[in-house]
Amino acid sequence: MTTPSIPVAELRGGGRMPLLGFGTWQLRGRECYDAVRAALDSGYRHLDTATMYRNEAEVGRALRDSCVSRDEVFVTTKLPPDRADRPEETIAASLDALGLESVDLWLVHWPPGGPGVELWRRFLAARDAGQARDVGVSNYSLAQLDTLAEETGEMPAVNQIRWAPALHDAAVEEGHRERGVVLEGYSPLTSTDLDDPVLRDVAGAHGATTAQVVLRWHLEHGIVVIPKSADPGRIAANAAVTGFSLSPEEVGRIDALAGG
Repeated sequence: MTTPSIPVAELRGGGRMPLLGFGTWQLRGRECYDAVRAALDSGYRHLDTATMYRNEAEVGRALRDSCVSRDEVFVTTKLPPDRADRPEETIAASLDALGLESVDLWLVHWPPGGPGVELWRRFLAARDAGQARDVGVSNYSLAQLDTLAEETGEMPAVNQIRWAPALHDAAVEEGHRERGVVLEGYSPLTSTDLDDPVLRDVAGAHGATTAQVVLRWHLEHGIVVIPKSADPGRIAANAAVTGFSLSPEEVGRIDALAGG
């Protein structure tokens, strides 16, 4: 499902989710198409989009036009809260726009005014119908995850939340692990001071950029990370995080930035 150098998270439904993915928020039209093509050319095998991004068609076309086969790429899309009353219509529209028979992961983008237990049941039905291999949520608390599991008997496979060194919370990370929920972080670089002296010191020790160090830090924790860029050079640089690793001491120093 992915190149050997990029670690993966094993999902309940059998999917293998690359820990490094390409985010497409705010990318539209030709810019989105070109960025996704550049990402696939750089080795990304995980694409993250959403209904509310209004770019599913460009993401799908870029994938079809690439030299990468569909079964090598993990594709995620999401349902916005204002579509919570019509998820079946929304996933059908997403698949049509993407030009796919199914996605690897479908997420509830935001809690629809609460955990959304009935919506979660409909997500499970869509999974069982083959429209998504795995289903999960985004921007949920641990308590909300527990409510879904208690009411339906099934915990989400993934929870995508804002994550970065400054937002590191060991209890939240462990809480996901205890529940068997893969933690996926978004906005890793925009949520980080890339000029931080600790990051600069660690980057210097590895001949890397501070952005690469932040992404590698996610991988060391086993957390999925989805950086976004429209610049081909940055896209390639963000993908080049498998050639070095961080020591436990370096990971600890970066973890401590959350207390700053």
